[in-house]
Amino acid sequence: MSYPTQPTASHFIDGKYVEDTDGGRIPVVYPATGEVIATVYSATPAIIDMALNSAKRAQVQWAKMTGTERGRVLRRAAEIMRERNHDLSVLETYDTGKPYQETSVVDATSSAEALEYFGGLAGSLTGEHIQLGEDFVYTVREALGVCVGIGAWNYPTQIAGWKGAPALACGNAMVFKPSETTPLCALKVAEILHEAGAPAGVYNVIQGLGDVGAALVTDDRVDKVSLTGSVPTGRKVYAAAAAGIKHVTMELGGKSPILIFDDADLENAVSGAILGNFYSTGQVCSNGTRVYVQKGIKDAFVKRLCERLNDAIIGDPMDPDTSFGPMVSERQMKIVLDYIQIGQDEGATLAYGGKRLEQDGFYLQPTVFTDVTDDMRIAREEIFGPVLSVLEFENEAEAIARANDTEFGLAAGVFTADLTRGHRVAAAFEAGTCYINTYNLAPVEAPFGGSKASGVGRENSKNAINHYSQMKSVYVAMGDVEAPF
Repeated sequence: MSYPTQPTASHFIDGKYVEDTDGGRIPVVYPATGEVIATVYSATPAIIDMALNSAKRAQVQWAKMTGTERGRVLRRAAEIMRERNHDLSVLETYDTGKPYQETSVVDATSSAEALEYFGGLAGSLTGEHIQLGEDFVYTVREALGVCVGIGAWNYPTQIAGWKGAPALACGNAMVFKPSETTPLCALKVAEILHEAGAPAGVYNVIQGLGDVGAALVTDDRVDKVSLTGSVPTGRKVYAAAAAGIKHVTMELGGKSPILIFDDADLENAVSGAILGNFYSTGQVCSNGTRVYVQKGIKDAFVKRLCERLNDAIIGDPMDPDTSFGPMVSERQMKIVLDYIQIGQDEGATLAYGGKRLEQDGFYLQPTVFTDVTDDMRIAREEIFGPVLSVLEFENEAEAIARANDTEFGLAAGVFTADLTRGHRVAAAFEAGTCYINTYNLAPVEAPFGGSKASGVGRENSKNAINHYSQMKSVYVAMGDVEAPF
């Protein structure tokens, strides 16, 4: 299959597309049909060298530009991305299988917002003056150097922008490795940044599996690693980066809770549960897959949830009316089907869905389990698919304790008409990203990230600048130097 937005080669290095067919073949499968729509080649050692050397050389030039000049490039890239939103959204849909209805308003637009936001901040990244009597200290905010970004397959365009924008705003260069499942979108981000005026080599994209990621993370030319991925992958990458004393941010997985109290607006609570479980066919790291519903509203919640799931339009992701697409891959679909069987075997009640659809592609029904207990695997392990578990609770203290009883801490939500309780519960959550009477929104202006096993550091907001820069202190003496001898 050929389509107008398809990149022209596997890698984007030093301002141009580069091909090296000596690398292993990586088929790109369209999840809606199971067809192979493209082939990319894994980065060979020569490609990895080319990308890192290009980034290291370009970073010096890029860092010498003023923040305002760098910001102008990022903002121009954001404008180009918005102008091409349709084509980029089509590519995202081919890459991930997510409905165009979703990709057209979330993916490239979110990447563009990151470029615009950090482009606006770039000129303001200054140090400070500290007076010490007659002496004084001034600080200088400096780039780290070469940053490696390792992306996940659920938001390939967005993640390429979320990592690239703050890195470039601070004067770094980046080598980005997208997931081998969704390799196409990041290439377009690199192409647009170069077109917008980023010097050749400032943002490079190379393909590959875990071995390529490991080669990047352990290379001495790399100063910073930013990963979006699973907790097991995060542990490996974190350990490898730590061996080289590299700066690290990790945005990992979760098993996040949503608490719905009796006084919550029922429609809003159902909407929050849908956004927290079935958007992107459930393939979102911050999803609130443990839905704790207070006893008095539970039956009404489940009834209304299942009624609204009947309104999901499952079908061709390119049809603007489709609101629920396929899983990203056959492998991921099988993982989710295994968990659905595990849930039934453990004694949970299958209240809705649970089946693979009899059609081409990797389609599953949205799935709801009731009568779920905290010790079940479906309530403890990250499934990363459209599977919602309903758990019942009686009081606030019990709900908070159960919500926090997990190794994860990415996100958490609460629905209640009592805003005092909403703030109280949010304060008690052991999670980095919390919501009151909504769920799964991630504006670029706000920090996004987790606690406990769900990650280190934050994406987005002014906070991200601290993860892509370092401070140098310069002490200036105005008088003679005293010494003991």
